[in-house]
Amino acid sequence: MQRIVILGNAGSGKSTLARALGQRLGLPVVHLDTLFWEPGWIEPEADRFRARVRAAVASETWICEGNYARRTFDLRLPRADLIIWLDTPTATCLRRVLVRSLSNRPRPDLPAGCREKLDRSFLTFLKYVWTFDRDYRAGIEAARSKQGPQVPVIHLRGTRQIEAYLNGLPAASAA
Repeated sequence: MQRIVILGNAGSGKSTLARALGQRLGLPVVHLDTLFWEPGWIEPEADRFRARVRAAVASETWICEGNYARRTFDLRLPRADLIIWLDTPTATCLRRVLVRSLSNRPRPDLPAGCREKLDRSFLTFLKYVWTFDRDYRAGIEAARSKQGPQVPVIHLRGTRQIEAYLNGLPAASAA
């Protein structure tokens, strides 16, 4: 496994798993949110975002976490050799999103100038998390099937399965 894509709902543990996999396998981690958002939660031009993603996945090894299906699957999935879908329960995702937002700590998977806060846009974000499985998951899966039908997919549900998966991987070899 040299190029891994991690998908899932907000708060599912994509960033945490990406960091753990990166450390375990000795691979660089790409957080799509850091490539997408400009300071102050400003969306970049589509071409600018795609150029950032294209450059990030041009190397031979990476772990890339984030959905952005319509915008980036054509760049990432043809090069991926594994997709991990995190099937974290919605209630867990909501709890994690609320806790991290209330803590107001900087997150390593967000760019400078982008902090989660409780405001009107946060309510929209919570709605996204709540309706992810019903409204978004099928579209992401359809795009995955179209852009990367040959890429093996592993589904992990919950902390125990994620830990078991990580513990079953070989540690990075010392070069």
